[in-house]
Parts: sequence; structure tokens; C-alpha cells
Amino acid sequence: MGSIAENIKRLLDGLAPGVTVVAVTKTRTVGEAMEAYNAGLRIFGENRVQELAAKREQLPGDISWHLIGHLQSNKVKPAVASAAMIESVDTVRLLRLIDAEALAQGRRIDCLLQVHIASEESKSGFSITEMKATDWGKVASSLKAARICGVMGMATFTDDKEKVRSEFSILTDLFGQLRDVHFSHDSHFREISMGMTSDWQVAVEEGST
Repeated sequence: MGSIAENIKRLLDGLAPGVTVVAVTKTRTVGEAMEAYNAGLRIFGENRVQELAAKREQLPGDISWHLIGHLQSNKVKPAVASAAMIESVDTVRLLRLIDAEALAQGRRIDCLLQVHIASEESKSGFSITEMKATDWGKVASSLKAARICGVMGMATFTDDKEKVRSEFSILTDLFGQLRDVHFSHDSHFREISMGMTSDWQVAVEEGST
């Protein structure tokens, strides 16, 4: 397997320029997260708000923390206080709650729209139909402190790489449609967050940023 630092170096050496790595610290200790930091990573992701807030207090202040797990409405306040980006916005109502809380806290927060592209029903996110039916330009222009920066999606957990590729391709195509129709003049709408340890190479090939 090699050390965390060796694995990260191997990963970074194989990435195309412009692709961002989010180091997911779920189930990892603060010490292991620090190894990733020392290896050069500065964007970390957590599934749970409490874990994100706790690790943020114990790790260097120049880390940008992304919340990647499902966010309940009663956890919006601490999420906004701790995260630089919330990647798991799965309803317009949640987006508006995040916006109101960010405004109350006097800060800007970046958000990604989570899209359901997998075959598992357990995964969260807007359906493709919902994404296409929503006037995202109107939604975005109504926000005061939250900013829609792109989309996020998790593929089906399977060894079938072509199925995974197809799902990632759907998300990339949707991103392009949204950008052209609703965000053509918004330079912040540029992120496609997809790919985990098992499928990141396919994700990059299909347009992950």
C-alpha cells in the first residue's frame, strides 16, 4: 500500500493540471489527516458536520473544508460556520436555508448541487428531471450569501467501470447544459465534483474538476 504521503504523491503525479483533490478524512484520525496535509493537500472533505468542526479546530487554518455528506436542516448553522463549501445541497429549500444562515453569519459560502446519478436509491440528490426543470439562474440571482459553483454526484458502487463512466458522463453533460442555459455569465459555476478512491480515474477522464 505505501504510506499516505507516498500514495498522495502517486495520485498527484498521475493527475492532469487543473484537477483538484479533496482528501476525505471520514474515519481517519487527525494524525492521518496531518500526513495528507504535509504531503501537500489543502482541501479536505468530511461527511458529518460534527467531525468537520472538530478536525477543523485541530488542524492548520489554511485548510479549506468541504462538507460532502448529507446535511440536515438543523445542522445548517454549524455547517456554514465551519465549511468553505457544501457539496451536498440536495433541495432548493436547503440552499435557501444555507443562504440565510450565511447572510446572518456575515460570510460567503460556496455550494454544489448534488445530483442523483447512481442506481442506488439510498444516495441523495436532485433527480435529472428536477435539475432540468428548475430555473437555476433565477434561484442563483436570489441568493445573498450562498453561491452555486457547480454540481456533485456519486456513481453506483460497482466494479462495472462502464456503468460508472456512463453515470459520470450524464453529470458532465448536465453541467454543460446548466452552464449554457443558466450560468453562461457566471465564472463561479465551474466545478464538477465526482470520483472517489475506487473510480477517480474514470471521473477525471469524464470531466471531473
